[in-house]
This record gives sequence, C-alpha cells and structure tokens, in this order.
Amino acid sequence: MVSSFNLEKLTSMLRDFYTVTKIRITVFNENFREIAAFPKEIAPFCRLIRTDAAAASMCAACDREACRTAAKRHGMYIYQCHAGLKEAIMPIYLGNLAIGYLFFGHVFAYNSYEEGWKVIEQKCAGYQVRISELKAASLKHPLMSEAYILSAANLMQAIASYLCMERLATLRREDLPVQIDRYIQEHLTEDMDVKDICAHFQIGKTRLYEIARESYGMGIAEFIRRQRIEMAQELLRDFPELSISDVASRCGFQDYNYFFTVFRNIVGKSPKEYSNEE
Repeated sequence: MVSSFNLEKLTSMLRDFYTVTKIRITVFNENFREIAAFPKEIAPFCRLIRTDAAAASMCAACDREACRTAAKRHGMYIYQCHAGLKEAIMPIYLGNLAIGYLFFGHVFAYNSYEEGWKVIEQKCAGYQVRISELKAASLKHPLMSEAYILSAANLMQAIASYLCMERLATLRREDLPVQIDRYIQEHLTEDMDVKDICAHFQIGKTRLYEIARESYGMGIAEFIRRQRIEMAQELLRDFPELSISDVASRCGFQDYNYFFTVFRNIVGKSPKEYSNEE
C-alpha cells in the first residue's frame, strides 16, 4: 500500500543475517504479506506443521497478530509461536508509518531437547500431524539461548534502521496513509478528531480505522493522543517555565483534566512528576 523495497539489496542483507545467525529471516509488507525471505524454504518442522489446515491457519494468524503487537509497541516483539518455537518481529518505520516488518522464527529456544519437546508436544497435540515426524523435525533445530536470540533481535533491529537510512525502503508520497499522517502532524495542536479527518479525506470511519491499524498498530484516536503526549513531554523537558495548563493547550488538549488523565495513563506519572524528574 505505502511501501516499496529494493528487493535485490534487501535479499542480500537477509542472506548476510542468515550467514551470521543461522536463523531464517523474512520481510512482510504493511499488509502482513511475505515479500522476501532467506532462505526461501521454511524449516522442515514448519512445513510439517502446515500440512494440517488448522495449524497453517494458526501460523498465518500468529504472524498477523505479532505484526500488530510490534506496531503497537513501536519496537521489537519476541514471543513464542503457537507451535512452541521462538520468534521475533521488528516494524520498519518511515516517520510514524510502519511500512513493513522484519521477522525471524523457527528458533528452538530451550535449555534441552527434552524440555522443548515436552512443550511442543503439548501445544501441537490437536494438530493432524505424525508426532514421530514432528519430534524428529524438532531435534534438527540447534539449541539457542535467550541471550543468542536477543543478540539476533538486536541485529535485526539494526537492519530495520539501515533499510530506511539507506532508502532501501521508501514511501510513495501520493498514498492515502502518507497524506493522513502528514495531515495529523500538521494539525496536531488544533481541535482535530476522527470526524475531521474523515471529512477532509472523504472516507468513512471504518476505512480510517483500517489505515490506522495497518500504519500505527492502534486506533486513530489513540495514535493522535500519543502523538500529543509525546509533544507534551518534549515541552515539559525543554520549557520547564511553562505551566501544565499551557502545555496541555499547546498540545491540542482543551480540557486540562482530560490531559492530566491521558498523560498519566500513557507515561505512568503525572505531568508535574514527569517535569520534576527531568
């Protein structure tokens, strides 16, 4: 929808990641569709799991939910998949827009094969796959420590940053999500809400919500609130002489009490507490 990648250079970077880590890495676009991977073939364990229709559906759902969670967190998300293997996902950002995701998976992150197989056998008990073959495929995975996975995740995060810095990932400026993001940033301090955005772009609330979920990993109203609170944090840090009510007004909050509540919910402390700590 809004992103394009230099696939030749991207694939080269994925190959380098695999050479160093021996972990398969994938790139999803902003719609959670795979656009590049190295190696191309998924692990035998995952191929076997996906022979069951229900399990294959769970794999796709697990990937989509991980993308959404990472987008909402605006950062790395490391988790255990539905079949018991460790995975990690990192959004690729240009400005505020998540234009894609770097993902690695199929990692056997246990202290021993016995421990890992006990978990996997339980998680996959309802799938129509041969247990003996699944166990054999599990044992082909190298054991990887949590520290190793974290290091690989940090390397993947660096790749995500590099993709944008070197313009290997780009935005098409005419696309609607880009226009909406620009509009929000330009009108952030004004009395702007969902109705205003829908009216300006002549789209419905459902369409706007879809764009927000794909681009930001959250609803449009929540995104606007978070952007305003980030602005408030900057003002509190850089201009301590401003009153809290003045900061609220400059960030588009007309109601001081509402600003106070939103700030505490997002930051975890009151504006005054935050200001005193800076």
